[in-house]
Amino acid sequence: MLADSHCHLNYEGLVDDQPAVLARARARGVTAMLNIATRESEWDAVIATAEREPDVWATVGVHPHEADRHPDVDAAKLIDRARHPRVVGLGETGLDFHYDRSDRGRQRTSFRAHIAAARETGLPIVVHTRDAEDDTAAILRDEMGKGWFGGVIHCFTGTSAFADIALELGLSISISGIVTFKNARDLQEVAARIPSDRLLIETDAPFLAPVPHRGKTGEPAFVADTAAFLAKLRGEDEEGLRERTAANFHGLFAKTAG
Repeated sequence: MLADSHCHLNYEGLVDDQPAVLARARARGVTAMLNIATRESEWDAVIATAEREPDVWATVGVHPHEADRHPDVDAAKLIDRARHPRVVGLGETGLDFHYDRSDRGRQRTSFRAHIAAARETGLPIVVHTRDAEDDTAAILRDEMGKGWFGGVIHCFTGTSAFADIALELGLSISISGIVTFKNARDLQEVAARIPSDRLLIETDAPFLAPVPHRGKTGEPAFVADTAAFLAKLRGEDEEGLRERTAANFHGLFAKTAG
């Protein structure tokens, strides 16, 4: 068992060779892949891939970069599309103040809409946050006070303090291939201490290919390399880590077990 908890199979670089990409992942033991949506125009294609492939599931959501372009994507619209049996999560959503490609207020509104949909549907949110830790933490705390929801901080590159907040709130943390980079010492320190029942692994393919594939188009097969690195970093058995993180994936995204 090995799960890629976050990839973009319908992005350029993967979609044009999707059958071969999936075959390579399966050959390396990947048994589950979560195909992430970032804008409404992708939803149908992302879901269609999940309908066609039994080991692929889908999310629906709006990336913070796209918030300005999606003022009509509210909780009700997300809830409606989340009824699809292959849609297992909401997002990716969150805050990105690094590029500010969407108004910060609009990003916050969109983020809260995704959380409201998560609370209503019982599906977890997939959280993107960059240069916005304080605001992200404040919204997560505030919304958790209104009622519990599940979720994962995807492609974690944040501070140790933010990791502690996410864990305190009951969220999971997903580690990408960035952890294998030589300059990722701070991230490695955090990754080494994440509780084993809250740890997920992802590729964010076609981005962030891990060592030894840096510079290449990322793909789900490479989650195996990140798993091997993490096992060594944490002093754990590799097969055990693969199985635990896959079990965590299916536990968080519970519709995948249906």
